[in-house]
Amino acid sequence: MDETGAARRRTRDEGDVERDDVARAARRRTRDEGDVERDDVTGGAERASWSARALNLVRGGLIGTVETVPGVSGGTVALVVGVYETIITSAGHFLSGLRLAIADGVRGQGLSRSAAEFRQVAWNTIVPLLAGMFAALVIMARLLETWVEDYPVQTRALFFGLVLASLWVPFSMVGRWALRDVATAVVVAIAAYVVVSIPPGNMESTPLVIVLAAAVAVSALVLPGLSGSFLLLTFGLYERTLSAVNDRDMAYLGLFMLGAAIGLVSFVKLLQWLLEHHRRVALVVLTGVMAGCLRALWPWQDDDRSLGAPADDAGTAALLGVVGFLVVAVFLVIARRFASTKVAAYQPGSTSGTPA
Repeated sequence: MDETGAARRRTRDEGDVERDDVARAARRRTRDEGDVERDDVTGGAERASWSARALNLVRGGLIGTVETVPGVSGGTVALVVGVYETIITSAGHFLSGLRLAIADGVRGQGLSRSAAEFRQVAWNTIVPLLAGMFAALVIMARLLETWVEDYPVQTRALFFGLVLASLWVPFSMVGRWALRDVATAVVVAIAAYVVVSIPPGNMESTPLVIVLAAAVAVSALVLPGLSGSFLLLTFGLYERTLSAVNDRDMAYLGLFMLGAAIGLVSFVKLLQWLLEHHRRVALVVLTGVMAGCLRALWPWQDDDRSLGAPADDAGTAALLGVVGFLVVAVFLVIARRFASTKVAAYQPGSTSGTPA
């Protein structure tokens, strides 16, 4: 009996040891799998973060490049590449934070309110965008200056097609158009058409004129369809500003930046409020502005902005217009499919396991 009991105890002990070993092995596997999963998630997030920053750098480069071309709005490109509302909202929060930092600092109330506004800024998007815009302005200004002067018809034709296709972005974001929306867009389009029909001037570049021109031009920068460069041409300061960028004229650029800051403060907050509280109306207005401003990109016009019938290089201009249209159309189709794939990856029951 003693031997039988001892055998049973040994069997139980061996079974307990085996079960403990199995349990410990299972826990180790679970820990290891969890570590691998966390590493995969962390690594994926880091890769996604860096790829997003690189993409925003390219987006900023595109926006900065087209801003050097009279008649083409950086805001239009921002709409097409999907960062327009992010830019406007972030700029609005940044300006609010700056105002609160100054006001609360003077009153000795601390910086908590301004810090809350600064946290609302999409820094991971805005910083690469600004870096790309600045690099494009410095690099492309000299190249485009020559191209615009030597091939004005071809340049306008290319961007006419680009902006025409871009109209789909705000138009589709409105959704179902009511008769009131159509009437509003038509009135705005007529007003924009009249503005871009004003012949270019030749104002003396005094400090006051530079500041005022920059304020108006930067307001146009954030309004799709209306080109800041085109308005600088209206003031007669486009070539002077482009030369200041190429020659690193810091005195001129300092005045221009002051005017740009004034324009942003006075206009961005209005746009932010409209997009947050009256988004539909804002998109209808943006559609009208972009449609009316197409007049500025008609390939055949003289120095006084009088329109003419197709003449020189009509075939080349038509081809470039189609190319510009197709570039934007293809981009929009790819962006839509990418967005659909990304949404599908987040749906319950997705087999991917992780977002696209």
